[in-house]
Amino acid sequence: MTPIDTFAGFFYYRNMDKEIKPNQVYTTKEAQDYLKVSNSTIKRFFKKGIINANKVGGRYKILGSEILRVVSPKAETKARHLYYRFKDKTKKVIKEW
Repeated sequence: MTPIDTFAGFFYYRNMDKEIKPNQVYTTKEAQDYLKVSNSTIKRFFKKGIINANKVGGRYKILGSEILRVVSPKAETKARHLYYRFKDKTKKVIKEW
């Protein structure tokens, strides 16, 4: 994606000022830009099922609702819960050594 305007060192991209629409279809590149992740990370999300995408004509297409689901507070709360559970379990194993 190319910058359309530069002001004081900041880049403004065409799709960054838009709202993510749940029923709109996005490309892999657009999803990467919205989520601020690399190409390999977005592909890993597809492979692990974190983001559901459909392959159309050899390219992945993602519904806006999937992007919104990933960044929703529910997903963050669930990730935090899993992290603390894993952390507590690790502490317990280390303590038993």
